[in-house]
Amino acid sequence: MSKRDAEIPKGSYAAGERVKLPRGAEPPFTVFINGVAQDEGEDYVIEGGEIVFAPPIVKEKIGTSRWLAMYLGLWGTYRKDEKVDIQFQRAGKTQLVADLPVIPYEDAAEGAAQ
Repeated sequence: MSKRDAEIPKGSYAAGERVKLPRGAEPPFTVFINGVAQDEGEDYVIEGGEIVFAPPIVKEKIGTSRWLAMYLGLWGTYRKDEKVDIQFQRAGKTQLVADLPVIPYEDAAEGAAQ
């Protein structure tokens, strides 16, 4: 069973289930979602230069009025918005890349804009 809840809460959407590995990244990999280490084989697999998750990565829907309110400092946001980070080896050095972009589902842009 995955460490993450498969339910998509109101105000969020399933953005996708894949992220590209950084160029030149070599094992061992440590993958995090919101700072929590994930288990390879249970939470994700590495396939063809990508990390594939189960369940999908959940992102927050941010409409124009919500973005403007946050920009003006009227209020923040507390919706589910998962961030993917990875620690890996490159040229013999340990590196960390934070907030990797999720490869969106084809209809994710429509869901995010609603």
